[in-house]
Amino acid sequence: MSKKRGLPLEEKREKMRQIFYESQGFFLLKELEKLGPRKGVITQSVKDVVQSLVDDDLVSKDKIGTSVYFRSLPSCAANQLRNVYLKLESDVQRSKRRLAGLADQYNALKKGREESDERKEALSNLKKVEATYNELKDEMAEYADNDPAAFKAMKDAISVAHAAANRWTDYIFTPRQWCSNNFPEAKEQLEHMYQEGVGITDDLDHLEMSTVGN
Repeated sequence: MSKKRGLPLEEKREKMRQIFYESQGFFLLKELEKLGPRKGVITQSVKDVVQSLVDDDLVSKDKIGTSVYFRSLPSCAANQLRNVYLKLESDVQRSKRRLAGLADQYNALKKGREESDERKEALSNLKKVEATYNELKDEMAEYADNDPAAFKAMKDAISVAHAAANRWTDYIFTPRQWCSNNFPEAKEQLEHMYQEGVGITDDLDHLEMSTVGN
């Protein structure tokens, strides 16, 4: 057996408003929680439903002493609807003014752009110039490698790479030389480790700049 589905929020709000309209009196929350189920609104939902009505100015909430009373009259709904209407009317007027301003801008931009033989010819010439510009731009890209600035950047990069290669060569040989000087009895084993284990032979040496381009 399927569970009975609860009422939608808007229908709950309408049911609770009926309670107020029928008596037009003041109610404590606990009184509303007792009356709500008679209209189909479960007790647990009454507080949230009433608060939503208060937030929308459809129910007034007044504290008298230590008690909080709720009240709603048909005039409250009328006032709320009137406020909504006034806001919408204001939005419509603002949108109309905005539309009129955009129309004026559109008309102003159209001046001097009326269709004519001169305008068509000018647009045609503009397209030809743009096509020529794009062709020249593509052609320049083909010669980018011969650009002096690009060539200088390549030379600078080679210089940096050359210095880095020699620096790492020093990093390799300096520890080997230090170990050979301080542990001569292990020099032969060290040479064997460099050549056979790591693959570094006496052929490894500093690079001359002339070998990498100048």
